[in-house]
Amino acid sequence: MTPSALSLYIHLPWCVRKCPYCDFNSHSAGDSAPKARYIDALLKDLANESVRAGEREVRSVFLGGGTPSLFSPTEIDLLLKGVRAHFSLAENAEITMEANPGTVECGSPAGYNKAGVNRLSIGAQSFDDALLAKLGRIHTSADIFRAVQEAQDAGFDNLNIDLMHGLPGQTVDMALADLDAAIDLEPLHISWYQLTLEPNTVFYSRPPANLPNDDLACEIQERGQSLLAAAGFEQYEVSAYARDEKRCQHNLNYWLFGDYLAVGAGAHGKLTTPTGVCRYQKPANPLQYMMAQEGPATSREMTQLSAADLMFEFMLNALRLQAGFWEADFVARTGLSVRELEQATARAREKGLLERNSGGSWRPTDLGRRFLNDLQSEFIVEDL
Repeated sequence: MTPSALSLYIHLPWCVRKCPYCDFNSHSAGDSAPKARYIDALLKDLANESVRAGEREVRSVFLGGGTPSLFSPTEIDLLLKGVRAHFSLAENAEITMEANPGTVECGSPAGYNKAGVNRLSIGAQSFDDALLAKLGRIHTSADIFRAVQEAQDAGFDNLNIDLMHGLPGQTVDMALADLDAAIDLEPLHISWYQLTLEPNTVFYSRPPANLPNDDLACEIQERGQSLLAAAGFEQYEVSAYARDEKRCQHNLNYWLFGDYLAVGAGAHGKLTTPTGVCRYQKPANPLQYMMAQEGPATSREMTQLSAADLMFEFMLNALRLQAGFWEADFVARTGLSVRELEQATARAREKGLLERNSGGSWRPTDLGRRFLNDLQSEFIVEDL
């Protein structure tokens, strides 16, 4: 196995209020969050994780949440100084921070940019105030316009806008209006994905009324994709659209089954070791996480993936990409053989969900992209 580019994920777990559809490790706290103590814990965690990195260069950093923009530019600057102190950071490393429109005012976008953040991901979700209220969002469409303008004025040319579709009571015209509003703001990246009712969320236990049916959701998706393509956005992943080649390098590393380090409450890591591919996770509860970092340095146990796990996890990620993957990357990332790949994909190819192209590249067919969950489930096996 050949180690890939290395990424670093840092989790900042607090929000002003948890949204009813959110299944991420996030906790309502707002101004009462123990941010200074948490930053101290992150800095110690960074030092410990640097041992796992060794001499490998970190190509991307992602500050996710929660709502990272609840932390001030001064706090983010301290955190990123810790990253630079402990890791070999690539000169052109992509450093992304998630921000919600209603909390960007915690600190100016210029302050985050000066701290070293060079890619901002703004969680708009919709430009329809009524739909935002149904989603439990605390911002308005006016907040989105203001946040994007302030970010662009601060020098953020690499800007992502997060949008959702398939919302309660949403029509095709409403979904396209959201996309038009986002496109008019001229970001270089749009993440556009369907609302899903995830377990352990309020929406899962109490589903909202008037969700679009399958036919309407399909029409929204097809017409939205056409609109984005006409505006110059290339779809390179199920829900990711980029202009001017501004693909998210951090997420691409995930989808290509790359390695990434985990820092922060509940963060997951994946590393290629001399004995195989391993995963690990930090304590999910922020208090437990901070207490663990404040104690003696310990190494979290890593779980080595079986051959069946490797096959499934590789496919779960790589099949999300429009271009699919190359055999050489599959072999390098998993340590499995081309023969094992061909055997595992036989049924998906017979069903017309997956195809092999000349030169050793594999990609979902149009049918496979439409029924991606069915394609991915073909690789759930007990052993190889």
